[in-house]
Amino acid sequence: MNATANIMVFRRRSIMVFAIATFISAVGFLWPFFISSPDNNVQQWFLWSAVPVALAVLLVEISNERLDAKSVALLGVLAGVASVLRPLGAGVAGIEPMWFLLILSARVFGAGFGFVLGILALFVSAFITGGFGPWLAYQMFAAAWIGLLAGALPQRVFGRQVRGKSEIVVLVIYAIFASMLFGALMDLQFWPWALGSNTQLSYVAGGAVFENLHRFIIFHFATSMAWDVPRAIFTSSLTIFAGPAILFSLRRAYRKAAFVSPIEFGNFADKTIERAKAQRVQR
Repeated sequence: MNATANIMVFRRRSIMVFAIATFISAVGFLWPFFISSPDNNVQQWFLWSAVPVALAVLLVEISNERLDAKSVALLGVLAGVASVLRPLGAGVAGIEPMWFLLILSARVFGAGFGFVLGILALFVSAFITGGFGPWLAYQMFAAAWIGLLAGALPQRVFGRQVRGKSEIVVLVIYAIFASMLFGALMDLQFWPWALGSNTQLSYVAGGAVFENLHRFIIFHFATSMAWDVPRAIFTSSLTIFAGPAILFSLRRAYRKAAFVSPIEFGNFADKTIERAKAQRVQR
């Protein structure tokens, strides 16, 4: 009897690579607040190149995981659906239907699955939308973190399983948070390059942390609320209306695919031989 591995379980080495890649990507997002040298072009380009490299290393490590055919198929299907959903609302005030599917899938299949699904969904959608550029690695990491956190939401509170209306409430709150988080992260990687150096909201090379933080907050709320708020409303609304049905379907797929159920391989050769012998005796 062989046991089917869970959908996505990282080994120790994978966890270490994941932690290093996450640290590098976090530095790539937050560098404007801790690089103090006024002459920071070299540091900027280093961080812009380091994040894609960290992502590539992480993807290589994930590809070395021993995923069975069912896990690969499920990842492929959900990543394909999410990547198709994303451009349906692209360019319309930040409305992107993929986020609610990512959150619900991670909720059912776990944090590791949500992390990988976020990466794959954004990568595949780049082929559809032509969205390749230095920002893609940042988008992939941001989506991966959203999937990771969604999968890490508690399944039980005070010993009671979170299901039904209470689960939808939790997921709606998280959908609003995730929508705002994605907008803030995208602004972080865009802001230092967006305004030049001659405005009151520009990034100040070598400036104090609190000064740049103040400028970024004003820039973010002045430019992104028209995108982040509709994204939050749309994602949370989809979670309310379609969430129960999607969760039921995903959990049914989880049970039917028997990801954690034991697999029993019967000795079909011996049974075939015995059946043939029995037929000869009858003749």
